[in-house]
Amino acid sequence: MSSQVKYLLSNIKIKKIVQLILVNVIITTIVLLSSYRRSPVIALPPPEDIPEEILRAQIIIEGRSPIDGRFLTAAEYAQLEIQLQQAPPPKLDPKIRDQIFLLRIRKTLLQFFPFLSI
Repeated sequence: MSSQVKYLLSNIKIKKIVQLILVNVIITTIVLLSSYRRSPVIALPPPEDIPEEILRAQIIIEGRSPIDGRFLTAAEYAQLEIQLQQAPPPKLDPKIRDQIFLLRIRKTLLQFFPFLSI
């Protein structure tokens, strides 16, 4: 081979090596910059979040009514619990319960087969 061909081949190899090094530097820089965060720890909860240990130790002084959802004091809640145990709320008429069941089945079927709603 002539010296000119050898020179061209070595020049091409040098260009490829330089390109490879340049690509590696760019990728490394992008990865390092994208993984850098200003916050030191991401896995911690926000500072305004109350720890579970404190929430477990708190005494609950009010509750919600299981009937209508309004707020009750502890005494009212205990009294309502006793009333519900002694006389549970009346059950729904079986015909109405069957109608509700059929409506729920119809709603589910219409989600899968919308062309049935004629």
